[in-house]
Amino acid sequence: MNKKSLLLGVLLLGFLTMSAEEAATEVQKDWKWSGIVGLNANATGMVNWSAGGKNNITGNVFGKVRCLYDKNSMSWDTDLDVEYGLSYVDQKYDKLQKASDHLKFNTKFGWAFKPKWYLTVNAGFQTQFDLGRKYTGTADFNPVLSNILAPSYTDISVGLDWKPNSIFSLYLSPVAGRITTAYVSDKMQERFEENYPVENGGLRQSLQEAYGVWRYDDNGEEGYTKKYQNARAELGLTLKGSANWSYKDLKIITDVTIFTPYAWDKTKLYEYSDASAETPVTGIYSEKQMEDRGYDFENAVYLGYRDNNRRFGNFDVDWNVLISYQLLKCLNVTLTTNLKYINGLKIADKDGNNPVERVQFLANLGLGVSYAF
Repeated sequence: MNKKSLLLGVLLLGFLTMSAEEAATEVQKDWKWSGIVGLNANATGMVNWSAGGKNNITGNVFGKVRCLYDKNSMSWDTDLDVEYGLSYVDQKYDKLQKASDHLKFNTKFGWAFKPKWYLTVNAGFQTQFDLGRKYTGTADFNPVLSNILAPSYTDISVGLDWKPNSIFSLYLSPVAGRITTAYVSDKMQERFEENYPVENGGLRQSLQEAYGVWRYDDNGEEGYTKKYQNARAELGLTLKGSANWSYKDLKIITDVTIFTPYAWDKTKLYEYSDASAETPVTGIYSEKQMEDRGYDFENAVYLGYRDNNRRFGNFDVDWNVLISYQLLKCLNVTLTTNLKYINGLKIADKDGNNPVERVQFLANLGLGVSYAF
């Protein structure tokens, strides 16, 4: 190879390198990354504390990451939200308990047909990593309350997204599909049946009952039969809002999702039992079936609508907030909250009675280390 060829090769390599760097810089400008990842911990210690309580240590890892691509008329916005925490409680049984656990992923791709307005396709998924249990503090088997994919929520929708700036967005979809799962593997069911205490010749609680995905099937003259299923698909309306704001050492990230299904079946169901009748009667009946048979409503238990309150106008709500303040270079204070309300998901009180739909709320305040960007 002569000197001219070598010089030409070096010049060509330099030109290609400079072009690649310029292209990478241009691509980098189109992508905006933001978020926070960290580890928090808190502890409670008591000595001769008359008000009661137990010594405990809680730690959780968390991460909220956003990736935004915006160029010309195209926008692609992706969010990942994860958190997992454990508590060590100073007691004989159930010393290690799950404190927090969720996995949320959402992505939406939009085309700007007007400034700040996008025709958008949105997809989201949320579940958890680990089993959730009702800790009894005894040697008994702890009831399983939740598991990965039990429940899980998968959302696919098409709608309009209003994004006045890179901080805030509001999305409305009249065509939103939601798939709710409550998958229980054979192995998990077998383990549950082997370990869970048995009363009156049967399981005190079934996994399907705990997960709460079920329906009522019409059996005509024989009333209705409660059927459990692993998945439920619904078409409805959804509204999503999100904000990602930073000012100096303060960062606030929040998102809220509201969903209501297009369901119009308002058949009321009652559980009726009459052991004193000539032919004992026990079953689930619609309001019309109760009236036709002359059954006494005062001796019946109202179960709600046939679709388990999954009807238009009843909203599922999921609202998450993260507030982080950087104290020092390596320390921060973080507050995370999660509020949920799901129609058809009935939760008993602290004594295990009166299962009704309830607002669920979880908050974690901790001091730890984090990295914000």
